[in-house]
Amino acid sequence: MLFPKCLSGFQKMLTVLAGVLIMGGTVGKAADGIPPEKNLVRLSKIRVDAERLEEYKAFLREEITESLRREPGVLALYAVSEKKDPTQFTILEIYADEAAYRSHLQTPHFKKYKEGTLDMVLELELIDTLPLIPGLKIR
Repeated sequence: MLFPKCLSGFQKMLTVLAGVLIMGGTVGKAADGIPPEKNLVRLSKIRVDAERLEEYKAFLREEITESLRREPGVLALYAVSEKKDPTQFTILEIYADEAAYRSHLQTPHFKKYKEGTLDMVLELELIDTLPLIPGLKIR
């Protein structure tokens, strides 16, 4: 068996994601020469109303696409949902620094997502993290 039974689905996902980042990434400078040690890296754990799941996913896709297209300080937004419970989402968020994150919160596309999904999101947990290898990027 690949994973011990004692690991939760979330722990398994993090283990796999860490492996992907370590094996398939590169180390370098963040946006605009900001050192990787200044990156703000966070996991957002979200539980969504099952009856609104497709609507939520449409909002999330649009928000992520627009953020990555328009904001150089948004280095990564990678969302996954659990196979066994598709209402459970985890988003890996990487911003160049705290200022890039604060700027992201003020964008029209983020505000549209936040306001549009407010009554769909049943639980939200933001987990600040410390990267094992600062500056590692998904290729």
